[in-house]
Amino acid sequence: MTTIKSPELTQLKENEEVNAEVTWEDQQNINSFSKLVSKYNDIEEQYEHKKQEKEYIDDLALELELVDEDELVRYKIGDAFILLPLSEVQSRLEQEASQLTEEVEQLRNQLDSMNDKMQQLKTVLYGKFGTAINLEKD
Repeated sequence: MTTIKSPELTQLKENEEVNAEVTWEDQQNINSFSKLVSKYNDIEEQYEHKKQEKEYIDDLALELELVDEDELVRYKIGDAFILLPLSEVQSRLEQEASQLTEEVEQLRNQLDSMNDKMQQLKTVLYGKFGTAINLEKD
């Protein structure tokens, strides 16, 4: 015996899921999730930018190892370049690298924390609404 699925039955099941009652608490959870996603995307962008900046500084530090000790090196401060001794440039780069490492770590921790909160909200919302709600990135 062959079972044939009718489009009306499939449509009915989808409509049943959509008709789940949205309470005030559910709406607050949806709003919280939306805000978290927006903030997560902003922080993720900052994280990638800081991580790339750190890589550039690390590459620059490696390149400076090839420079003679007696040479003056151009160092950018704001919009201007000044000539500094190699040792001072290297120490400034180390400070910048350590500061960027801390910032990258803080941003990573924020992302992890936000991801945990989003997972909790997903569990609650998918538990109630099933496939009637889409909380995944495209």
